[in-house]
This record gives sequence, structure tokens and C-alpha cells, in this order.
Amino acid sequence: MTIPYTNLDSIYVDGTWHAPEGGTEAVVNPATEEVIGHAPIASLPQVEAAIAAAREAFDNGPWPTMTMDERAGYMDKMVAALQARQADIAALIVAEVGCAQGITHMMQVANPINHLISTIKYARRDEPERLPIDINPNMFAPDGPQNIGGTTVVREPFGVVSAITGYNFPFLLNLAKIGPALMAGCTMILKPSQFTPYSALLFGEICEEIGLPKGVLNIVTGSIAEGQLLCTDERVDMVTFTGSESVGATIMAQAAPTLKKVHLELGGKSAMIVRHDADVQRAAAMAVGILSVNAGQGCAITTRLLVHNRIRPAFVQIAAAMAAHIKIGNAADPSVTMGPLIRESQRAKVEHYVALGNAAGATLVCGGGRPAGLDKGFFTDLTLFDNVTNDMAIAQDEIFGPVGCIIGFDTDEEAVQIANDSRYGLAGCIETADAATGYQMALKIRTGSVALNGGTGTMSFAPIGGYKRSGIGREYGPNWLREYQHEKSVFYPIG
Repeated sequence: MTIPYTNLDSIYVDGTWHAPEGGTEAVVNPATEEVIGHAPIASLPQVEAAIAAAREAFDNGPWPTMTMDERAGYMDKMVAALQARQADIAALIVAEVGCAQGITHMMQVANPINHLISTIKYARRDEPERLPIDINPNMFAPDGPQNIGGTTVVREPFGVVSAITGYNFPFLLNLAKIGPALMAGCTMILKPSQFTPYSALLFGEICEEIGLPKGVLNIVTGSIAEGQLLCTDERVDMVTFTGSESVGATIMAQAAPTLKKVHLELGGKSAMIVRHDADVQRAAAMAVGILSVNAGQGCAITTRLLVHNRIRPAFVQIAAAMAAHIKIGNAADPSVTMGPLIRESQRAKVEHYVALGNAAGATLVCGGGRPAGLDKGFFTDLTLFDNVTNDMAIAQDEIFGPVGCIIGFDTDEEAVQIANDSRYGLAGCIETADAATGYQMALKIRTGSVALNGGTGTMSFAPIGGYKRSGIGREYGPNWLREYQHEKSVFYPIG
């Protein structure tokens, strides 16, 4: 069976498709290790041409000077085009990422489109802001009438944006860059992960269908050198990146000489706090369910499980039982609840940290190896460690796999202290029968978001982002466009 969009063998620059000058690269299904297509690889000159196209489209094209409603008209067409392709996009994600179908249809495809709809809605409300009247003495005529004036704050697109995205939720990550940047009036060069190129290239088809002006969205592929050019070229005004902490730091360094704006959504080692009064069965089931999402390949996944020592033995027992019911396999089977890791290199990293956990004296509760009977594909067990201390490598480093670390605590203050004892600060959650106390604890946790007793049940239209080394800036929410806008104050006399 042909996987949708795997026929896309060209890069998309300045409104047209171009044969890749860097050759092609095999893209494999991580569940089967079968090649699903040969993706194009852009050359450095082609990436430079994409930058030039985005620069020309911003400096001399119609897109930045359109009204918000005019841009929203194009983006409404993008929504319709994506909705018509939802089933095909989901089929691609299942093969390209290996993500289980239940997660794919909702979190990988439907939610991102809903976020785009929300972005358009908020953007249409974006108006210049009139500040209070200002009355001051006239410095040139101190004894004469005072001056009265006003200020209007207008918001303008930031400029040319390089967007570099990861492999774990590729359609979501790509659309999370495209939506707000284009609505703000910016132009963009999008470079996806080499593991998941088709989830980006499909937007070339969308651009053609909706008649997006040329150069507004350019889609290139490549590796480190191409990414570095997107971060260093002086014609680029802003870099937005979603991925690992280490690459984020590299991008900041590369962007520094040209003083670009850098917007980063990076890693996490988020904590789930389970208080003494929590429903232990519900909390354990939730912990295991979250760990299984996309085989733990999610920056906001709660991998540190802070459980009150009074209920920790029961939590461990129930979590292990729940983990045994996770069906691991090829996501082409709709009954599968956890697919593979993206590549063998990622599985080797997970297995390295499992070995570190064992060596450090943590108690292996379940998992720790590879599922029986799955000889092809980059599968790993869902793994739980108990008796973990927060100074262990498995509790401090982002493993990016389904490895949960159970850490005991005795007081709320200790739980908050452990949660905050991390170089990351992306997300977290609290399970408790005392919602008021839980809310007070949430305010003390240094992370960009905290879900209390399950939160809204889905990713809401709220700002998401990190503290500390989990990133800079925010995505989603009513002020999302601000990340891609300049503010300009216009002062004027009114009397």
C-alpha cells in the first residue's frame, strides 16, 4: 500500500517545486524498518534560495501588508484543505512516526488543526492599542499651554522566520510554526526532521491549492549544515525551534552574531505529584497511559512520578499491572496502544539509561528490555523504576522514551522541592482529593503548565512553554501571535 505524500520528491521554494540537488534519503517506518519513500535533500544553495525567496516575499510581496482579515481568508482555506486530508495525514503519521492510531487521530492531527482555527480566531481580534492621553508641559514654552498627545501601539510582522522542527509530533510542530507566523504576516522557511520530512512537504500541496503568494512558505530539507545556514544567515530575522535542549543551545549560539530573535520549545523532565489523598488507581493508570503516548517521545510527558510514601507501594503495584496491558506493536493495527521509538539510535539511548538506572540502584519494576516477538522495528518496553532518587541520571536527564521514575516523598513541601530540582521546567501535574491545596502547590512549581487532577483532559487553547532550559517563549493561547510580531509605538499630538 502506498503511504500518502511519500511521492513528494521535490522541495518547495518560491511557490514552485524543485528537484533536490542533494539527492534523496530513505525514510523508514520505525515499526517495520521498511522504506516508505525517498525524501528529497536540499543543497545549501537551495536553502539559500529559499531564504532569498522568503526575504523577497517579505520585503516586496503583498503578504506582510495585507490586513489580518485578508491573511485569515487564506488561512481559512488552509484549514479546509487540511480537514479534507485528515485521514491521509493520519495514515502518513502512523507510517512515518509509528504513533498509535488513537493518539495520532486526536493529538497528531485533529488538535493541531483546531489550534490553527483558534489562531485565526484570535488574530482577527488583533487591533492597534490606544494608550491613555498624555498631558505634559511644553518644553519650548514652559509658561504656555501644555501639550496633549496620544500613543497608538501597532503590531507588525517580525520578518523572515526559519522554523526547524522535530520528529515526534511533526504535523503538529510544523503547523504550530506555520499558523501564527503566517497569520502575523511573516514569511517562513520550514525545515523538518530528516526522519519525518513528508509531514512538512505536504504543505507545499496546500500552498498551491489555496493560492498562497509565492515565497511566503518555503519547505526545505537537509541536515546540520542546512539547519546552520537557517540560523546564521543575516536575512533571517527569527528562528523558531522545537527539539532537544542541546540543539536549542546550539541554535542560540549560531543566531547570536546576527542578534536574531530565538523562540525555543525544548525538553522536559516533568513531574507528576501524587499526594497521599489521591485516587491511587486512577493516578497509576494515568501515569502509565501518559508514559505510553508516542512511546514516551514527548517533551511534556511526566516521567518523574513523585508519589507519597504512604501510597507508593500500592501505586507501584497498580502501575506495573497497568503497564502489562499496554499493547506494543505496529500502529497499523488499531488495537495497538504504543508504537516504536523513531530509530535504533533512540532505542540505544533508552537502553543506555535503563542500564544507568539499574547500576544506580533503582528497582526495576517492569520492562527494561524489548518486547518479545517484535524482531523488526525499534520497539522498547514500557519501563518503570522504583526507589529512584532525584539525583540519579534517569531522574535528571530527558530520556525521550517510555521510562518512568518513581520517587517517594513525605510532605507537600518536599514534593514541590523535588519537582523544582531539575534543569527543566516544561510541564507537570498533581493528583489530589484536595483541589485547593493542589492549586496552591501548582503555583509553586516552576514550569510552564501544571494539570490539576487531569486538567482539561486535552491540550487546551492556553499558552504552553518552558521555564529554565525548557525553552524561551510560548506557543498557543490568545497571545501566540505576539511571538511573531514587533510592537511599534506611534506618538502624536492631539491638541
